Amino acid sequence: MQITDLKIRKLFNDDSPMKAVVSVTFDDQLVVHDIKVIYAREKYFIVMPSRKNADGSYRDVAHPITPEFRTGIEQAVLAAYHLAVEKAKEEAEAETEKPAEPEASAE
Repeated sequence: MQITDLKIRKLFNDDSPMKAVVSVTFDDQLVVHDIKVIYAREKYFIVMPSRKNADGSYRDVAHPITPEFRTGIEQAVLAAYHLAVEKAKEEAEAETEKPAEPEASAE
């Protein structure tokens, strides 16, 4: 299976461990929503979508079977996340450097 689309749905700028929510499309046939980018213990990793069980534990809704496939998904998601963060930083810097527009006079 090949990743045919990857969308960063939301970036989080706060100090929480969750940094982004991502959707990944495989072979233009299957999409997995709500993959989370987490930063904890000095590293980034992904967490697959899950649901809470009655006993309070969580169970993945979808997940890769092989370590190689998981590594491929994780590398693609983290690369897209880092690009999105850089783009957001550049846009924020451009906004702050943008000269203020003169106010229109009321005549």
